[in-house]
Amino acid sequence: MLERILSHKREEVALRSDEVGLTEMRRRAAAAPPSRDFLGALAGDRVAVIAEIKRASPSRGRLAPDLDPAALARQYELGGAAAISVLTDGRFFEGSLADLARARAAVSLPVLRKDFVVDEYQLYEARAAGADAVLLIAAALAQGQLDYLCSVAREIGLTSLVETHGEEEVQRAVARGARLVGVNSRDLRTFGVDLSTVERLGQHVPGSCTLVAESGIHSRVDVERLAAAGADAVLVGEALVKAPDVAAKVAELASVPRRGRPGTSGDGVPAPAAIGGRGDGVPAPAAIGGRGDGEPC
Repeated sequence: MLERILSHKREEVALRSDEVGLTEMRRRAAAAPPSRDFLGALAGDRVAVIAEIKRASPSRGRLAPDLDPAALARQYELGGAAAISVLTDGRFFEGSLADLARARAAVSLPVLRKDFVVDEYQLYEARAAGADAVLLIAAALAQGQLDYLCSVAREIGLTSLVETHGEEEVQRAVARGARLVGVNSRDLRTFGVDLSTVERLGQHVPGSCTLVAESGIHSRVDVERLAAAGADAVLVGEALVKAPDVAAKVAELASVPRRGRPGTSGDGVPAPAAIGGRGDGVPAPAAIGGRGDGEPC
C-alpha cells in the first residue's frame, strides 16, 4: 500500500507543479504569514496532544467525510490540544490543503501538514497554505532525500516531524539532527497497529528530542502507557473525529503527566548531520522566512 500511495503522490505532484510552477510556489511560500512555533507548543509537563483533522483512511474507511475543519479545529483548541495535524492527501484520505488553511485560520495553534512528502514542491505548498510543520516519513525517503527535505523545510520556516517505524529509521532521524521524532505504531505496509512499537523504539530516541507517538491511541489509558514509554506527545485522529464530545475527549487525553524517557538522560546526543544539501552536491535554497541559523531540522 505504501508504494502505491507514493507512486500516485509522485504523479500528483508532477501534475500540480505543471499547473503552478516551483518558482511561483516559492513566491507564495515567502508571502505566507510567519510560522508558529510547533516544537515549542509541545513543551510542558503533560503529554501534548496533536489533534488530527482526518476525514478517512485506507485502513478505516470514511471516518468523518463531512467534517468542518474550522469548527473541529476550534473544538481541539478548546479541549487543550497543543497543536493540530491536517491530513492533506486527497486520493486516499479525502483531505486537502484547503482543509489545512481553514483550520489554521480558525485557531492560534500551530498546524502540521500530514501527507506523503516526496518532493520539495510539497514543502513550499505547505508553507504557502499556512503550515507550520510537515511530516517526513523515513520509510518513504532515501537518506539523501530526507536530508535535503529537512534542510528545505528548516530554511522556509517549517518544523519537520520525522516519522519512523523501526530502529534503523530512528537512527537515521537522530543522525540527521531531527528534534521532533515520531514513532508510528501503524505498519504502513500492513496497516496493523501495535503500541509496543513505541515502547520498543522510544528508548532509542535521545532525551533532547521530542518523541511523538502516532496511531492507535483511543483513551487516557493508551496515553498513560505511551507516557511510560517516554512519549512527549501523541498524535490522535480517529478517536477525536468520532468522539461525541470532541473537546472533552481532547481534554481527557491531554491530562496525562509526562514520565520522561526510560534509559535516556538527554546528554551524549549524537551531533546532528551537516545541513545544506541533498547529499548529491546540490546546496539548500536560500532562507525564505525561516530561521536560517544552522539549527537541525
